[in-house]
Amino acid sequence: MSNLELAPSVMRFYGETVDEDDRLRSSADGRMELARTQELLRRFLPPAPARVLDVGGGTGIHAEWLVKDGYEVTLVDPVPRHVKSAAAVCSAFVGDARDLPQPDGSFDVVQLLGPLYHLPDPDDRRKALAEARRVVKPGGLIAAAAINRYASLFEHVTYAHLHTERIHDSVSKILETAVYDGVRGFTLSYFHRAEELMAELAASGLTDVQVFGIEGPAWSLVKAAEQQPGDGPTDDLIASAMAAARMAEPYPELLAASSHLLAVGKTPAAPTAEIPRSA
Repeated sequence: MSNLELAPSVMRFYGETVDEDDRLRSSADGRMELARTQELLRRFLPPAPARVLDVGGGTGIHAEWLVKDGYEVTLVDPVPRHVKSAAAVCSAFVGDARDLPQPDGSFDVVQLLGPLYHLPDPDDRRKALAEARRVVKPGGLIAAAAINRYASLFEHVTYAHLHTERIHDSVSKILETAVYDGVRGFTLSYFHRAEELMAELAASGLTDVQVFGIEGPAWSLVKAAEQQPGDGPTDDLIASAMAAARMAEPYPELLAASSHLLAVGKTPAAPTAEIPRSA
């Protein structure tokens, strides 16, 4: 993972195995993740038309709604397959979150809605956040997503196999180390605690950092209903889980139950030049 190389499991998973758009558009918890990410970001985004750099933006699923909202979006992603699809939505380039080609202070917003959970080395996460801060304007917004440390615990209950030895041992290791090795499905990954994510953004020099549970504490009930035989979760169940996510926001102890976390913070504003006093 050093020398700006991504783990082979990351490139293989997104380049050959999975369609991330399909997960976010068709699975119940994926639709919750997409809708809540939009909802949360819209609270903090500056008015359009502002310039947004979507780092690790995949095929452009977030760029799509941002462009529709009137924003000028540039997307950077390490997977050529993603960039090819995203080019139909906005300007899109192959690149790495840790070494962005964009000039200093050239964007109003930088969003990292994927890179941090594919960078288990803390130095790599620091580089990604430092690059985001470098290319955003003074007073600009940075938004970063993370997978919650305890997400796998909830998720594998929904698949009804957490009690099996293999899955029990695998999830136990994630809880102990915060790292998943990517050997069986998904990719090499890092799982954050909410306070850790907040600390990483603050250490990068951001101010007014806030962390939100994206899907909230009831997402696993929706996912469990989807795994069972039948028609899947009802619209009312999904609406109730979304309501639970909003109601949980004032209570940081409930962040541990969400699948993903979203942190937002601002770069310090540029100092105002002093106006010379009249003689």
